[in-house]
Amino acid sequence: MNYKKLAEEIIYFVGGEENIKNVVHCATRLRFNLHDNKKADKEKLENLDGVLSVVVNSGQFQVVIGSHVSEVFKEIQSAVNIDGEENSTPSKQKVNIIEKVFEVISGSFSPLLGTLAGAGMLRALLALLTMTGILSTDSGTYTILLAAGNAIFYFLPIFLGITIATKLGANPYVGGMIGATLLEPNFTGMLQDRGDITDFLGIPVVLMDYASSVFPAFFAITIYALLNRYLKKIIHKDLQMFMLPMLALIIIVPLTTIAFGPVGVYIANSIGTFINFLYAETGVLTGAILGGGWTFLTLFGIHTGFTPFMLENLANGGDPILALVSAAVFAQIGLAFGVFLKTKDKKLKALAGSTLMPGLFSGITEPILYGLALRYKRGLIYIAIAGIIGGGVSGLLGAVATAYAFPSMLSVPIYSPLISYVIAMFVAFAVSAGLTLVLGFEDKKTKAMDEKKLESEPSSEKHETILSPLSGLVKPLKEVNDSVFSSNAVGRGVAIEPTEGRVTSPVNGVVTMVFPTYHAIGIQSDEGAEILIHIGINTVSLQGEHFSSEIKQGDRVTQGQHLIDFDVEKIKEAGYEVITPIIITNTDHYIDFIELKSNTVQAKEEFLTLVAK
Repeated sequence: MNYKKLAEEIIYFVGGEENIKNVVHCATRLRFNLHDNKKADKEKLENLDGVLSVVVNSGQFQVVIGSHVSEVFKEIQSAVNIDGEENSTPSKQKVNIIEKVFEVISGSFSPLLGTLAGAGMLRALLALLTMTGILSTDSGTYTILLAAGNAIFYFLPIFLGITIATKLGANPYVGGMIGATLLEPNFTGMLQDRGDITDFLGIPVVLMDYASSVFPAFFAITIYALLNRYLKKIIHKDLQMFMLPMLALIIIVPLTTIAFGPVGVYIANSIGTFINFLYAETGVLTGAILGGGWTFLTLFGIHTGFTPFMLENLANGGDPILALVSAAVFAQIGLAFGVFLKTKDKKLKALAGSTLMPGLFSGITEPILYGLALRYKRGLIYIAIAGIIGGGVSGLLGAVATAYAFPSMLSVPIYSPLISYVIAMFVAFAVSAGLTLVLGFEDKKTKAMDEKKLESEPSSEKHETILSPLSGLVKPLKEVNDSVFSSNAVGRGVAIEPTEGRVTSPVNGVVTMVFPTYHAIGIQSDEGAEILIHIGINTVSLQGEHFSSEIKQGDRVTQGQHLIDFDVEKIKEAGYEVITPIIITNTDHYIDFIELKSNTVQAKEEFLTLVAK
């Protein structure tokens, strides 16, 4: 897979660099915060080779990639100029407070999920080695590896301080310092030397162990981000470099030890107590709900919102949530296994087989969800049923996780009782695979009826003629020095090397988009064709220089109407190519695309013929 090309295509279809407010990634998906989600083309993104699906939830525009997401993210980072500081341009997205909370939680944990899961898998490996007698718990090797596996969990307030501050647009290093204060030896030593109580300027401070804690960091860094914005407004820029961190530490750290920290711990303990109560009293019902519903939370991209509760439970001895939702993961793997055995289609068998490995050995099942379950809707029903049964069995047998890791074959040793967990996961896997094998995964009768109906329908082809918007030399799109255009990622089309700088309308229709720089214009014809005229390559960098127009978005235009003027020679002198792609961005709506058989064309001449059914 060409990750650079895919990254460029994703950037283009989310509305370009100027529409990206921030982007992070989790185990399988890119999570964009866009200034305006309406500028992103969800349909075009979903049709890209390498994109499994697109989910818009909690204000986030999520592009699901799968196990290669980190490679694509690196290419996006190198292609766009986005840092962690808060963008001053206000976002047009309207989200309620619940969506905002989930967005912050998700965005804060997403950068850490891989590291958390890796550390959890190391814990699983150590458990396996000690169970088999290969490694002794008294050995130095075990102690060193255990320290590596425990570190991120022990120092979690520091890591969260960095990621939450980044998400909220504050200084991530100050956020990390606030988290580090709670673990600093002089601070933690007071718990042993002075008991549970000390004071700050005479104000009582309840001392607590904040290692592995989650909620105190969220409260503290949220208030820090708000304070940071206010201080930036009142402190002179020349003093901000040292004054902002100093004041943040002087104000936020005491407030955290006095209020945010203890309140966060109490809230976390209360939530943990409630979850454990539900688990103890109604384990089967709780397991069935989480096992059946987890798949749908994953589809909407809000499953990471449960991560802080899992980590708080683990800090207090064990987490039932991860054990219960594992049933959904193994149910999804069971679907892939069932499709692999059932289908006779070689391509589908290869797809199902390729999704099995990431699911079985790393717990990454988005390729199964978006490649199989959503494609064959019966699969979602099978997964839900298997998840309900497997989750119920897990709740009945009392399985809990002792470390954080994505549910998979390799992470099995972190669960206890081990046999109970294995039984529950086998049930979820077997039910899903069995339903797929016995009942099938696609409605063949409906499919056959649709095909028969399609064959019996009379042909009703419609032809639409597109006039040339320019005079010049006709070039194939593959000769355009821009991979987004030359690869047909935006749609099929033809390029023109203009001999004069005048653009006219190729159709009767409505202007759907005009860039402020006038280097590109979009028009939808009365017949339905969506046309993009992009004058030159990278000419957006000219900031409108050498371009002029009075056309506005929403204007109605007629074939041959004057749209844009541009100075061919001055654009070339500035170092830019003027070759102009003319793209039909909804090419998939047409069954044929007939190009002009000539090397030159004059404006207003017949240029393309589109055939629709």
